[in-house]
Amino acid sequence: MFTFSFGGKPLFCVDNAAPLFFIAGPCAIEGRAHALEVSAALKEIFSKAGMPFIYKSSFDKANRSSGSGFRGVGMAEGLSILAEVREARGIPVLTDIHTAEQAAPVAEAVDYLQTPAFLCRQTDLILAAASTGKPVNIKKGQFLAPWEMENVLKKAQSTGNRQISLCERGTSFGYGNLVVDMRGLEIMKRFAPVVFDATHSVQLPGAQGSCSGGQREFVPTLARAAAAVGVAGIFLEVHPDPDKAPCDGPNMLAVRDLPAFLSMIREFDRAAKRFAEV
Repeated sequence: MFTFSFGGKPLFCVDNAAPLFFIAGPCAIEGRAHALEVSAALKEIFSKAGMPFIYKSSFDKANRSSGSGFRGVGMAEGLSILAEVREARGIPVLTDIHTAEQAAPVAEAVDYLQTPAFLCRQTDLILAAASTGKPVNIKKGQFLAPWEMENVLKKAQSTGNRQISLCERGTSFGYGNLVVDMRGLEIMKRFAPVVFDATHSVQLPGAQGSCSGGQREFVPTLARAAAAVGVAGIFLEVHPDPDKAPCDGPNMLAVRDLPAFLSMIREFDRAAKRFAEV
C-alpha cells in the first residue's frame, strides 16, 4: 500500500483494503478543448460521487493494430495539454510511456505513470519508470500468468520505489479475444495493490481488421466482479461519444453512463471490504 499525494497533500490510500480509487479519461488525447471539456465533466461526476480519481489520457498510442491507426497528438503537445488539465481542474493526471527515454520528462508533467501491457517485460522501461520516484501503474501482459507479475514488481521495487500498482487487463484467449480470471486479482493482491482495467478487459484485439473491437456492454459485469474481489482501483476509459472516438471506442464507456456505474460499483466495493474485515 501507499498514500497517493497531489500538490504535496495526501489524497487517498492505494491499497486493496481501502475504498476504491479510479483512473478515468479518454483513450487518447484528441485536443486541448476536448481534454478540458472531458476533465471538467469527470471532475464534477467524481466529486458528486465522493470518489477519488486520476484523469487519464495518452499522448501516444504506440501499440496499434495498424500503422494507419490514430496514435495521438505527440509527447510535447500532449504533456502541455495534461499540464493544463492538471492546473485548470486541480486534479492529478496519468499517462503512458513507451520508452525508457520518455520516463523522466513525462514524470515532470504528470502525477502517475503507466506502462503498457505489451511492454511489461521490458526491463529498461520498468526501471526507468520506477526510478522517477512517481507512482507507476504497471499493466499485466495479456500473455502472462498473474504470479509472473511479482518478478515485474520486484524489478520496479529494486529502484527503491514502493509506489507501484499492478493492473489486470485480461488474458489472451485464442485469437482476438480476452478473458479475465478473477483468481488472478486475488493472486496479485498478495504482493501489490491491484487496479482492474474494466474497459480494456472487454477489448477484442484486432477484431475489426485494422483496429480492435470491443464489448462495452460487459464493462459493468466485469467491474462488479472485480469490486467484489476487493481491489485498490478501477481503470476506465470514458468518452462523450465512444462510437466517434478515434481509438478504443468499442470498449469505452460513455460519460453519461458514469454516474450510475459509480453508484453501483461503490456498493460492491463497500460490501467486499466490509466482509473482508469480519
